[in-house]
Amino acid sequence: MAANSFREDETLKNTDRHKIFARLLRYLRPHIFEIIPVFISLMITVGISLISPLLIEYAIDVHVANKNVRGLLLVAASIVLLGIIYISFVKIRMYMMNKVANKVLLDIRQELYEHIQTLSFTFFDSRPTGKILARIIGDVNSMKDVMSNTITNLIPNFITVIGVVIIMLVKDWKLALGTFVSLPIMIVSITWIRKVGHKRWEDVRKKSSNLNAYVHEDIAGISVVQSFNAENETKKTFRELADKHRDAYIGACRAVDLFGPSIDMSRALNSMLIYLVAVKLLGYTGASVGLITAFASYTGMFWSPIMGLSNYYNQLVTNMTAAERVFDILDTKATIVDKDDAKELPPILGKVRFENVGFSYDEGTDSETKVLENVNFEAKPGETIALVGPTGAGKSTIVNLISRFYDIQKGRIYVDDNDLTDVTINSLRSQMGVMTQDNFIFQGTVRENIMYGRLDATEEEMIAAAKAVNAHDFIMELEKGYDTELKERGAGLSIGQRQLIAFARTMISMPKILILDEATSSIDTHTEMLVQKGIQALLKGRTSFVIAHRLSTIKNADRIFVINNGGIMEAGSHDQLIAKKGAYYDLYMAQFA
Repeated sequence: MAANSFREDETLKNTDRHKIFARLLRYLRPHIFEIIPVFISLMITVGISLISPLLIEYAIDVHVANKNVRGLLLVAASIVLLGIIYISFVKIRMYMMNKVANKVLLDIRQELYEHIQTLSFTFFDSRPTGKILARIIGDVNSMKDVMSNTITNLIPNFITVIGVVIIMLVKDWKLALGTFVSLPIMIVSITWIRKVGHKRWEDVRKKSSNLNAYVHEDIAGISVVQSFNAENETKKTFRELADKHRDAYIGACRAVDLFGPSIDMSRALNSMLIYLVAVKLLGYTGASVGLITAFASYTGMFWSPIMGLSNYYNQLVTNMTAAERVFDILDTKATIVDKDDAKELPPILGKVRFENVGFSYDEGTDSETKVLENVNFEAKPGETIALVGPTGAGKSTIVNLISRFYDIQKGRIYVDDNDLTDVTINSLRSQMGVMTQDNFIFQGTVRENIMYGRLDATEEEMIAAAKAVNAHDFIMELEKGYDTELKERGAGLSIGQRQLIAFARTMISMPKILILDEATSSIDTHTEMLVQKGIQALLKGRTSFVIAHRLSTIKNADRIFVINNGGIMEAGSHDQLIAKKGAYYDLYMAQFA
């Protein structure tokens, strides 16, 4: 899917509208018992609408012709009563169906969200966050009208048309056939409009997704925009994307707005032909007034549902592209999944072994980037391994492979002699702790953010974790201590404070394998001195992989791997590598020169 940029339109794999529509309706099955009363009220209202013209015919031909005022009043009262019943059941039908539609909408959004949680990093690497949000929020909302109106408008209008056709054929088949003369013209024009309209609404969704992706990116990077005085440039880009969205929307509206005129022209042609057939060809000038009145009513009832069906189809074309985009994500398979026979990883000691591991990003594509080739090493339980090397050498890739955020293409990775592909992902990650330089702080209390590492931890364990990384003191100085509400991404806290809370969150999870990916790079020297003791306590007794550009932080590692050119160039302790005067020596001396 070409979705890497807000300037690129997304492409969809499955756009078979009939299959999409059938799939959408399947979400109504769990609510069938709530839909049954809707169908009952629907049949009542359709029945009333079909009976009403017959009552009018009866009133005119029988009671008006015989000047029976009492009988006429009884018929009139019956029509009024039926009208009240009709309106009441229409309201009930719409209320109940909207209630069901909202439940289905919640089901779809929940399923979509849960599915996205299972998708691999490659999915998120391949598209802007804004485009994902556009599908979860906007596209799901657009599906509500399709489901609701399918029951409240499509079915009753369809049944009404069938009922009217039957009654008209029974009453006078010659006049009835005159009603249908203009149908072929309408069908041809609607078919053409449908094809054009669907393509144009699909383009509107794409342009909307691009605009949403750009706005999300711009807001997320607003500090950079303002610091470089780039507001004018972002305004220009926004206007460009907004103009494209506007033009696409206007083009789509112009196409679907042809529905109404096409049906109106067919209806006008039909009315002319009915009078031509009735008066000129059949000589119905002497027909009963009631019959003509009833037939005129049924003719209107025939075209009104058709107009309703066209409006529904117009809406269907508009919103079906939203369903296509939602199902496109639901049909996206996670690339990192458990085998059918995957087993639970038992409690581990922490031994990690790489055997001839090779890995490339975007394998098999024009943008394939080979990162690792024939990487071999073994980390003993409780050992601390530091990974150093230039940016892009593959340090983060190694730790991401241990966490199985990506799957290797060559070789094997073992944890306690268990092949990572043979164990369940949850049982692996539940025994690991990962900390990066950009640890996300959720909106909520300090307590909730720390307990996120282990939801069943006690209050004492939480405080102990905070104390271990020297976060307790500054937390107690906050307005409400551990109950202080934090804003999204920890706005209002210093970078060092956010990192300390993240350290406490990792500490409380008590992982057997610990990964620190530039975990102290955002902490100032003073804060780093405070947290180093906590880090040493965190590392003790755990197999740890530490990535650090600040080499002073990893001098005490058991072994240091210098990563470059797709593999491990050097390995050894700090003193051994300094004495060797190789790549590590050059890095160290360059940093402290």
